[in-house]
Amino acid sequence: MKVGLVLPLAEYPWRQPSYGEIRALAQQAEDSGFDSVWVFDHLLFREAEGPSEGIWESWTVLSALAEATDRVELGTLVLCTAFRNPAVLAKMAVTLDEVSRGRLVLGLGSGWHAPEFEAFGIPFEHRVDRFEEALRIILPLLRTGRADFSGRHHRVRGAELRPRGPRPGGPPVLVGARGPRMTELAARYADLWNACWFGSPSGAVEALTRVRQTCLRAQRDPATLGITLGVNVRVDEGSPPGPDAAAPPDADILSGSPKDVAQGLVTYASLGVDHLVLNLNPHHRDAQRRLAAALRLYRAASRPTTGAVNA
Repeated sequence: MKVGLVLPLAEYPWRQPSYGEIRALAQQAEDSGFDSVWVFDHLLFREAEGPSEGIWESWTVLSALAEATDRVELGTLVLCTAFRNPAVLAKMAVTLDEVSRGRLVLGLGSGWHAPEFEAFGIPFEHRVDRFEEALRIILPLLRTGRADFSGRHHRVRGAELRPRGPRPGGPPVLVGARGPRMTELAARYADLWNACWFGSPSGAVEALTRVRQTCLRAQRDPATLGITLGVNVRVDEGSPPGPDAAAPPDADILSGSPKDVAQGLVTYASLGVDHLVLNLNPHHRDAQRRLAAALRLYRAASRPTTGAVNA
C-alpha cells in the first residue's frame, strides 16, 4: 500500500504556511519515504459567523512542487472542476505531468463549500451534473487527445491536446466520492476512487463495501478501480497530546504512538486499500517526523518476513 501526505496550504487549524514552508515539508516527506504529497483545492473557507480563512491556490503550488521534488507522486485531493474550464484543466494536467516527469495523480471532485462558490461568482447549483459533463470532456482529452461534447453546462468542438505529455493515456484520474451518484461516476469513469475523512480503519469498511458494490452494478470488476482513502492522523510522543493537537470538530482520527499508527496502517492495507493519504492536524516539521517514524514501522511490518509491528 502506498502512503501519501496532505500538505498544509490553509490557515486552519494552526497558521498560514508560506510557500517556503510548504516546499520544505514536501521535500522532507520525499526524503522520509512517503510515496506522494497532496494538496486541497479551495478558494477560501467561510462560515456563517466568524472570519474567513485563507488558502493558497492549489495548482500553482503543485506546479512549483513538481520542480522542488524528484520522486513523490503529486496529487490533488480533489481539484474542483467547477473552478476551471474542463478542457483547459486537461491541458493544465498534461503540462504538469510533463513538468513532473509523469508523477501527477489528477484527483477531481464537484466541490462542496458553497460560500467559496458564491464569493468567486461560480455557479453552485447542479454541481454533479456539471461535474459529469466536465468528466466527459477531460477524460477523452487525456486518453485520446481529442474531445467533442455539447451539454447543458459545457461544450467543446474539436478540442485537441497537443502535445500529449509523457504518458499516452494521460495521468491517472481519481474521483472523490461519498454520495451514491458521485460514487457511480467514479465506478464508471475513474482510474482511482477516494473517500475522506476517516480515522480508525473500521470506519471505512462501509464505504469500501459500497464502492465495490457500485462497481458490480456498473458491470466493472472492482479490482480495476484503485482504492484510495483520506485519513486524519495524529502521532503522539508517548504523553497526552498538547495544545498543538488541534483537529476538525468531531473528527475521527487515527492517533496514538508511532507503533499504534503503524498498526492502523497495517489494518488499512489488509482492507485492500491501494493508497492511503494522511492528513496531519496541525502539520509542521516535528509532527511530520513523528508520522515518518510510524511509516517506517508500517513498512517494516509489511515485509513478508515480519509479523507484528515492533517499537
